[in-house]
Amino acid sequence: MKITVIGTGYVGLVTGTCLAEMGNDVMCLDLDENKIRILREGGIPIHEPGLQDLVHRNVAAGRLQFTTDIAESVVFGELQFIAVGTPPDEDGSADLKYVVSAARNIGKYMTDYKVVIDKSTVPVGTGDKVRAAIAEELAARKLETPFDVVSNPEFLKEGAAVEDFMRPDRVVIGADSERAITVMRELYAPFIRNHDRVIVMDIRSAELTKYAANAMLATRISFMNELANLADDLGADIEQIRVGIGSDPRIGFHFLYPGCGYGGSCFPKDVQALIRTAEESGRRLKVLNAVEEANDAQKHVLLDKIRSRFGSDLKGKVFAVWGLAFKPNTDDMREASSRVIIEGLWEMGARVRAYDPVAMDETRRIYGNDDRLSYASSHQDALTGADALVIVTEWKEFRVPNFDVIKSSLKQPVIFDGRNLYVPAQMRKRGIEYFAIGRR
Repeated sequence: MKITVIGTGYVGLVTGTCLAEMGNDVMCLDLDENKIRILREGGIPIHEPGLQDLVHRNVAAGRLQFTTDIAESVVFGELQFIAVGTPPDEDGSADLKYVVSAARNIGKYMTDYKVVIDKSTVPVGTGDKVRAAIAEELAARKLETPFDVVSNPEFLKEGAAVEDFMRPDRVVIGADSERAITVMRELYAPFIRNHDRVIVMDIRSAELTKYAANAMLATRISFMNELANLADDLGADIEQIRVGIGSDPRIGFHFLYPGCGYGGSCFPKDVQALIRTAEESGRRLKVLNAVEEANDAQKHVLLDKIRSRFGSDLKGKVFAVWGLAFKPNTDDMREASSRVIIEGLWEMGARVRAYDPVAMDETRRIYGNDDRLSYASSHQDALTGADALVIVTEWKEFRVPNFDVIKSSLKQPVIFDGRNLYVPAQMRKRGIEYFAIGRR
């Protein structure tokens, strides 16, 4: 198939590359000339494990190309994937200007049948807006060229996006056209050869499915964080509780790990957008409002523990921070807990020495050369002379550190662990003061 993917962010670049890997001819469009330059020169503008090798292989094979030419991209693909950003508006609702603009461009230049596929995470009703935008442009050109609109939400985890796309647990297709459904089934057939994982539904249901999935996962995280805080108050151990409830097959273990709050480009934005969608229809989602409130509060839990141990005046103190990305295997710092913690430490007068395996450049982009923040060359380098260690992201290299080095490098052996990486009893035996989330 000949496929155009509009947008080269996490979703667009992964989608285009993985579709090319299965033998399709793919053209990725982006209006950001710098992004396209990087891709044409062999780099990638994001950090995603395994993606760069796939890009190189498919570019070399002639199956994957990049352009800033809108007309060229529309003419190229029978399938037009819209994978542009939907940033939150001031009220938290999804801003659809890039989605609608992409649809209008398709209408301006299409000359034959197209399947227009919403891959971006979009509110219910966006398919209607996309259809209307294309129809308006065709009417202005006095054309009656046929097209279909499909909702095909992505379920990709940053840090595992390539694996998720190549081996999907489900493929949701929202469509009202048998012709479009047939095309989409053919497109995804190579990815689901073991057994059919395609779920076909109407467009609005598909749009809501994406938001509902992320909202459910965010709810599980916030629920466990609330329980962890209660366990702290009552002297219970959240890890034992997690095993106890996760053993119930109706609950399971996924997304039951407490921590210092979720972040990234999906959960915070999608929870807010679903709340706003409900409000526009006259309904208040009480559970999701609580989820959002709980997550905002959870990002301050480590700061509360630091304040209890060291007081509110941290002038002259330095804190080592391990982990800046919102999760491992990405450099994404959007809505990251690390930002709340770093800025909270600054407000109390402290300085920060930070380290992350891949997010250092992104941190510099956000904070620049602020003299309250220094950039360490390794996780061990971050410790030297610091008053305490704060762990924010659960990178693998932090899981089994040299605790003797930690003790000798810090002014005093104190760890604030926002991801519960270590066993409290073992830390006590090593002579380390250890403050975790809900661990006794």
